[in-house]
Amino acid sequence: MQFKDYYQTLGVARDATADEIKKAFRKLARKYHPDVSREADAEQRMREVNEAYTVLSDPEKRAAYDQLGQGYQTGQDFRPPPDWDAGFEFSGRGFSPHEAADFSDFFAELFGSMGGRQAGFGTSGGPYQARGEDHHAKVLLDLEDAFSGATRQINLQVPTMDSQGRVRLNTRTLNVKIPRGIKEGQIIRLAGQGAPGASAATAGDLLLEVHFKPHPRLRPEGRDLHFTLPVAPWEAALGAIIAVDLPGGNVKVRIPEGAQSGRQLRVRGKGIPGEPPGDLLLDIQVVLPPADSPKARQLYETMARELAFEPRRDGRI
Repeated sequence: MQFKDYYQTLGVARDATADEIKKAFRKLARKYHPDVSREADAEQRMREVNEAYTVLSDPEKRAAYDQLGQGYQTGQDFRPPPDWDAGFEFSGRGFSPHEAADFSDFFAELFGSMGGRQAGFGTSGGPYQARGEDHHAKVLLDLEDAFSGATRQINLQVPTMDSQGRVRLNTRTLNVKIPRGIKEGQIIRLAGQGAPGASAATAGDLLLEVHFKPHPRLRPEGRDLHFTLPVAPWEAALGAIIAVDLPGGNVKVRIPEGAQSGRQLRVRGKGIPGEPPGDLLLDIQVVLPPADSPKARQLYETMARELAFEPRRDGRI
């Protein structure tokens, strides 16, 4: 995917005010609108201008784009880093696939789900019309918090527009109670922490979508936990009982005789706590000791002579 410089598309500086962005858009719209333009590529250029204006005219999208796009130029290969939008507080909702289809893949990748991945955020008329709009943020937690529960201080970046029409980021700090057994993608709802309501109406809520920071050993999938378990050749061949260290404490796992790399063992109920709890899925990886000493080489040579073993027999390769 190629990076798009929206400031270059509109012909404005990166510190342009909201008025300067609007004026640039109107000028380009008069030039490229398909109904009036004689330019051969008017329709494509108009789509690019609309996309750039959609981002730069919105303080939230612009702030996120500015932070993500530092150091990139138009046409440069680009992949957004994982969880790049974590810590931004957004209002409203994301774009549906149909709406995002009007823009480029670059836009859809960055903003297709910004502002909430669930339908129904905010207000849309009816008896709750005056209620404040719900806000949304993705937050990154430690996997260990899912085992014990915790209260964590979370900092959110809140984009706002200053009196000069320039985007500023304010930091909002919240103490958030993390329930035991929380899983990836789950929503923590903070009542009344969204946008204020009209007059005396109720404020909206702040919806925190939970994601886990990368763990050095464990990979969560729902409430299940995946773990690659290194075992020595003799443990795999003879069987063994191995202690696996988990955030909730050690669990002893029986390795069956003759275990091979790639075999998966399931330990029920030892994943993330819950009703029901998840499972621990162990992928066995047989690790060979190095033949880096005369004694080690002698042992390997003895095995080669005395064990009638052919690993490529019976169509294994």
